[in-house]
Amino acid sequence: RKSERKLLLLRGERVLRSFDVALGLSPTGPKQREGDFRTPEGNYRLAGRNPNSDFFLAIQVDYPGPQDLRRASEEGVDPGGLIMIHGQPNEPKRSPEHYATRDWTDSCIALSNADMVDVWLRTTTGIPIEIRK
Repeated sequence: RKSERKLLLLRGERVLRSFDVALGLSPTGPKQREGDFRTPEGNYRLAGRNPNSDFFLAIQVDYPGPQDLRRASEEGVDPGGLIMIHGQPNEPKRSPEHYATRDWTDSCIALSNADMVDVWLRTTTGIPIEIRK
C-alpha cells in the first residue's frame, strides 16, 4: 500500500506482518517509464532473490509485466525495470534517519534490514505481490 508506506505480508486474507517501507523518490502514481522514480502499481510476482546486491538482501519484482510493456510501447518509452524489495544500502551515503524517514529509492520498495530478513525468510520466488496506490 504505497499511500500508507506499508508492506503487508499475507497468508490468504490474514495479515501476518505489516512493515514500514520507503518508495521511489516520486511515489505518487504508477511507474510510467525508466527514470521517473515511481514505484510500480499492479499485480506482479517475486521473480528472484539476490543475497549479494548493493542493498541488504534483494527480491526482484517481475516488473514490467505485459500491460506495462504494452503501455510503454504505445507511448514510445522505456518502461524501466529492476524493481526490487530490499533493505538498506550496504554502503550508506546518508544517515540512518534519512533512510528511515523518507522515500529514497529509484523506484524500489525498501525496508529496514531487520524487516528485510523477515520478508526474505517468509517468501519464495514466484509468489504474487500486489502493489496498490
